[in-house]
Amino acid sequence: MRFDIISVIPDLLTSPFAHSILQRAQKKGIAEIAVHNLRDYATNKQKSVDDYPYGGGSGMVMSIKPFANCIEKLQSERSYDEIIFMSPDGETLNQTIANELSIKHNIIILCGHYKGIDQRIRDIYVTREISIGDYVLSGGELPAAVLVDAVTRLIPGVLNDETSALSDSFQGELLDSPIYTRPAEWRGHKVPDVLLSGHEAKIAEWRHEEALKRTQQRRPDLLK
Repeated sequence: MRFDIISVIPDLLTSPFAHSILQRAQKKGIAEIAVHNLRDYATNKQKSVDDYPYGGGSGMVMSIKPFANCIEKLQSERSYDEIIFMSPDGETLNQTIANELSIKHNIIILCGHYKGIDQRIRDIYVTREISIGDYVLSGGELPAAVLVDAVTRLIPGVLNDETSALSDSFQGELLDSPIYTRPAEWRGHKVPDVLLSGHEAKIAEWRHEEALKRTQQRRPDLLK
């Protein structure tokens, strides 16, 4: 799977993709992540990628030409399943969306900045708009990193335990149940006896009941 991320500050994405699971996924050749500097596609000597908004108002707007130049160059090299714009007014990222995207082959992700991007970029090129929450960040780089992480870990072969991603919170529309490791007792706090019993059916039943209880307490909206 390949991600092409278009950013005006590509250095912000150096660290998130250079460690842990995402690093291993790239070394294995399972995922390919390329970050493109939007300024390389600017059309003036100053390499500027923004301008004043028509109609007045505060802030600057990212121009259409640099994005168009970069997107069209990428499209000349391969076909893309999605061109995603990370935006606070997009659909909120959830596990279902991550699952859907994990079976794609090539995805472009656009990172906005300043006041936003020219609406024509969204109208002409963007196929999907995704938000990571109801708040505004300084740019789309961190949301892009979140999206890539959420999707990449679902690709077969990325995680060492193939079943790990399938048991994550939200995969079964429930939050995950409590988890424990050794020691079995610490400062008077004990691991539930059922987890030490070795009885797989009872453990599975306990985990489901605890997941349901946690979801009812913390995210009852998921049960509607």
